[in-house]
Amino acid sequence: MNLTDPRFQDAEKARKWLEAQRWPTGPVCPHCGNVDPEKITALKGKVHRPGLYQCAECREQFTVTVGTVMERSKIPLNKWVAAMHLMGASKKGMSAHQLHRMLGITYQSAWFLAHRIREAMRDDYASPIGGGSKIVEADETYFGKAETPRVSPQRKGRPFTKKGHAWNNRPILALVERGGSVRTFHVPVADKANVQAIVAANIARESRLHTDESKLYFGADKMFAAHETVKHSAGEYVRDDIHTNSAEGYFSIFKRGMRGVYQHCKEKHLHRYLAEFDFRYNNRIALGVGDFERASKIAKGAEGKRLTYRRPH
Repeated sequence: MNLTDPRFQDAEKARKWLEAQRWPTGPVCPHCGNVDPEKITALKGKVHRPGLYQCAECREQFTVTVGTVMERSKIPLNKWVAAMHLMGASKKGMSAHQLHRMLGITYQSAWFLAHRIREAMRDDYASPIGGGSKIVEADETYFGKAETPRVSPQRKGRPFTKKGHAWNNRPILALVERGGSVRTFHVPVADKANVQAIVAANIARESRLHTDESKLYFGADKMFAAHETVKHSAGEYVRDDIHTNSAEGYFSIFKRGMRGVYQHCKEKHLHRYLAEFDFRYNNRIALGVGDFERASKIAKGAEGKRLTYRRPH
């Protein structure tokens, strides 16, 4: 991306770019859904701000930001567009402090702007991944200390006391289609019931499931075309085409970004950071998606979502 691009310098040009992404065939009323160009009027004159439209169907006024994560924001649109490009192009993320310095806005504004863009990056997962003879890898990891100690069923409801990376850390489950997209989930407890429920709901039945030897996946062979494992505890990481290296690679990118760029996040915000890393992984160069296309997808994904200061998570 070129930071001298007019979209990043001029709020009016940024508005026109956002309109082209959201309304490629012309303005659509976000209040009633009217798409008739003869019933949508661009209001002009000194008393009207640029980009203001009025719908003759519902008599409501609107701009390109209405019904998006940018609604009612005081931040200039060119800074919104620049932030979309920066967060979409930075493989390991872009901290709020860095956005604050580069965009010339306060740290508080940059922090909340970043969370709104993460909300625009979120995918609603309309259909399962895999299918046919495709391979889907499932693996779990633990990142960051849980703010509420995990309860041990073996200790009659008391918190875990045994030391180890998994006992009181935040569990994350990743499902990665080999050569395709990823879906990650922050689960309260990584037990068999929670993990298998997510796996069953998000992977097509015709898929081949690859995991390590974890007991969390026992019985998964009944849900899919095949369930094949590698035994990490015995030093086995690849056998023929069976491995979980794609999931491990995703976790590597995620952890390097969280430790090196973001350094810390509260547990209630973890799902937003996962959505950010999922978005970049699912729209990577290897899948034919460049920086411009990622920013365009963020702008389109901003529609129909709101994230207010009163509900920051």
